[in-house]
Order: sequence, then C-alpha cells, then structure tokens
Amino acid sequence: MPYTYMVRCNDDTYYVGSTWDLDGRIWQHNHSPDGAVYTRRRRPVELVWNAEFDSIEQAFAFEKRIAGWSRAKKEALIRGDYDALIALSRRKGVQDREREKAAAEDAEPRPAPTATDPARGPT
Repeated sequence: MPYTYMVRCNDDTYYVGSTWDLDGRIWQHNHSPDGAVYTRRRRPVELVWNAEFDSIEQAFAFEKRIAGWSRAKKEALIRGDYDALIALSRRKGVQDREREKAAAEDAEPRPAPTATDPARGPT
C-alpha cells in the first residue's frame, strides 16, 4: 500500500515523503546512507503522520501538495485539526488583510448617541 508520510527531524523541522514501504523508509531515514540527504543530517527522525493511498501516484501528488504547506498547516494536519486546516488554507496575504481589517474595526471610535438616536431616546 502506498503512503505519504511526515517525519519530525531532530532540529524540529518536518520532512514529507511518499513510499511503498513505510517502516523500511523510516528505517532508511534513520540508519541508511541511502536515506534522503535532508534527513541524514537531521537524525534521528520520528514519524508524526501518515496516510494510505490507492496508488503511488496519488501518494506522490499529496506529498508534493503538503510539502509546500506552512509549518502551522502541517502541524494542524498532524493534530488532525481539520477545522484549522480550512482557516490556514487561505493565502497569507488574505489572512493578514482580514486581521488588519478586524483590528481597525475594533479600534474605530464609536459615535456618541445623539438626541435623535432611538436607542437613547429624546434628550
């Protein structure tokens, strides 16, 4: 069965890969000179997430997809926090603009009620 997997390296970075043999690949990352160059320099690694796929092509495509994700989004996937994945899927620029807009709205002064304000009543 093909897998996409994520390991945490000893320097607290993440490495994403795909394989037919998950146990063998994790062993390679930790022991073999044939492991990925990235993980060879960051041993030991720990498996933190994996998923099975119907084909190696699907596993490889998902590997490439999540390899480009932000650290926060990868950690949401590791936790299984799928609600956070949705929020983190928005482009960073869009997220920043939304935060700035919300902060500006919170900082706007509220007008004082006027004599004709129905909430306040006549003065």
